[in-house]
Amino acid sequence: MVFASLFFLYAFLPANLILYFMTKNRAIRNAVLILFSLFFYAWGEPVWVTLLIFSATIDYIHGLIIEKYPGGIQAKLAVVSSLVLNLGLLGVFKYSGFIVENINALCGTTFNVPSFALPIGISFYTFQTISYTIDVYWGKVKAQHNYAKFFMYVSLYSQLVAGPIVRYADVAREVDFRQETAKDISAGITRFLVGLTKKVFIANTAGSFADSYLTGDLLSRSTAAMWFGALMFTIQIYYDFSGYSDMAIGLGQMFGFHFLENFNYPYIAKTASDFWRRWHMSLGAFFRDYVYIPLGGNRKHQYLNLFIVWFLTGLWHGASWNFILWGLWFGVLIIAERLFLKKVLEKLPAFFSHVYLLLAVVLGWVLFYFTDLTQVWNCLKVMFGAAGTGLWDLGLEIQLQNNLFWLIAAIVFCMPIVPTVKKYLEAHPKLFAVSGYVQIPANVVMLAVCTALLVGQSYNAFLYYRF
Repeated sequence: MVFASLFFLYAFLPANLILYFMTKNRAIRNAVLILFSLFFYAWGEPVWVTLLIFSATIDYIHGLIIEKYPGGIQAKLAVVSSLVLNLGLLGVFKYSGFIVENINALCGTTFNVPSFALPIGISFYTFQTISYTIDVYWGKVKAQHNYAKFFMYVSLYSQLVAGPIVRYADVAREVDFRQETAKDISAGITRFLVGLTKKVFIANTAGSFADSYLTGDLLSRSTAAMWFGALMFTIQIYYDFSGYSDMAIGLGQMFGFHFLENFNYPYIAKTASDFWRRWHMSLGAFFRDYVYIPLGGNRKHQYLNLFIVWFLTGLWHGASWNFILWGLWFGVLIIAERLFLKKVLEKLPAFFSHVYLLLAVVLGWVLFYFTDLTQVWNCLKVMFGAAGTGLWDLGLEIQLQNNLFWLIAAIVFCMPIVPTVKKYLEAHPKLFAVSGYVQIPANVVMLAVCTALLVGQSYNAFLYYRF
């Protein structure tokens, strides 16, 4: 099940909200969230609910052991057990086929390549439960003694299948003592609808364009058409994932949870380092706190640590060499910036830094899009005029003319227009008061537009479901 579906919007979510707010009993409300989360997760692949329950249960037990024996051998073994079991499950389901394929290729063997359907959200909830056990071991949070509350945290459908990666430390108090206010519910609905609009109105349209230009015989495309396809994927993946994060944050807010932001307008960044402080921030923070700093951070083996982190960042996104190369691409850029490139960029006008970053990101998304490295090479050859194809074509010109206003909107709203306007309104109380009357009509319009588009659109893929 996806958020951007008519069943979710008009059946699942209304039923969840009605049953949740029918009672003020906290235990019953938690039970409602658990039941709806299990139903949401089981939609289409009910067998993997057992995996989710297993992962939550073992780390609930690990947390209790760590708290009972702080600093002792039992606590250390519990942390090791958590890492082995969780990463082992992730390795089996996500990476076993990739590992065997590469062994066969390197050694000439013919081992059968295992094929598992990837359980939705396993990369996200695995990291969440690992962060919980480590934080309990480090003394950052107390172990949760109520299994139902802990399982609700792990299984909460709003962020279960595609993030953001919500650490227990960030919601521990709300698991026990959250208060659902009318202000939060209203803000949550608006945030959800903004994310839905980003997904349905912009990401889906960009995705259909990207697929039309980046599939088939790439060597028959013009240079401009290939750049346009890469730009469309650049737009799609931002609005797709940030839109989902907006919806997840909005849903959490409706039920009294305040998840941390996951995106902060990454395409306005001037360096690769700044880009990754703005893109998928929960993942970057996870690797920083649980991998980079424990390895030594900036204090020792800095560049080796960066290499490891970016290798793992790429691998986390998928069991394919293109994802690994994509991660290492950013790792190389960040290392270069630390060595010399950032100093060079700081001496140039900001325009050049933006161009550098956007070019680096678009080329990175080319790596990300194609799992076939031959297609990556063909795409890059066409983009840089080395394939002997034309620079321009009439079909692209017509496409641009027909979708000019949509394209301008998609580019403009990659920039912090909304928070700038909001800040301006807050500084002018009369205007801010008037804007409050616009919220409900605006929500109705967004819902109506998204509903109409969902009825008519055939393209509604969500990219991060495969991670």
